[in-house]
Amino acid sequence: MTKIAVIGLGEAGTLYARGLRASGAEVRGYDPHVRADDAVAQYDEPADAVTGADVVLSLVWARTAVAAAERVIPLLPRGAVYADLNTAAPEVKERVAAIGDAHGVAVADVAVLAPVPRAGERTALLASGAGASLFADFLRPLGAPVEVLDAPAGDAAKRKLLRSVFMKGLAALVIEGLEAARATGTEEWLREQMAREFGPGGAAKVDHLVTGTHRHIERREQEVRDALAILEAEGRHADITRATLAWYDRILAER
Repeated sequence: MTKIAVIGLGEAGTLYARGLRASGAEVRGYDPHVRADDAVAQYDEPADAVTGADVVLSLVWARTAVAAAERVIPLLPRGAVYADLNTAAPEVKERVAAIGDAHGVAVADVAVLAPVPRAGERTALLASGAGASLFADFLRPLGAPVEVLDAPAGDAAKRKLLRSVFMKGLAALVIEGLEAARATGTEEWLREQMAREFGPGGAAKVDHLVTGTHRHIERREQEVRDALAILEAEGRHADITRATLAWYDRILAER
């Protein structure tokens, strides 16, 4: 039986814990700030959570990803894989991989390519780094679709952020249109027009883009900021991404 430790039991972490346990894995969890439901056996110390783990899933805030790796990776035996599923800049994933290298632990940079509440443990994943293939070997039998890149840690993160240029920009476009329509009393009409363009399930898509952005604005604002940094570092045009960041900063300021 595959043994999995989940570090970070927020929404995504709890969904992964519940789904992977239902798929046949033994799952343990650690989170000093959240008490999870019965989806996972939760421990008060990370050492207890990761004892005997084949795979560790890091699902924390991007800003704490390196700190989590520094605390957990030294506890792991050789042969385990540490998978960083956080939406963070490529440089963060590279730092996590370096910690793994220093302790003889394989690290997988894993990009989560859709909202986890939509499909749980069956959410599409993209993995790079020294531990990517090992991560896929453990997770695929449990129903997780993992695409492996023959590339170093940081590459999956970069692709995820380039995807965010489109996805987060689309959300900002929907929000701006609905805000303008609300001022003229035509919000419901425009919402219906948007839904038609998205096709089947379009109304739910519009709702998700709006509510998801507001619910997770802190994380998504940082995601857009990291995406903008990539575009600027490569000398690419980034007009829409800058406008997207302006919208996300506005929403964050109004919280």
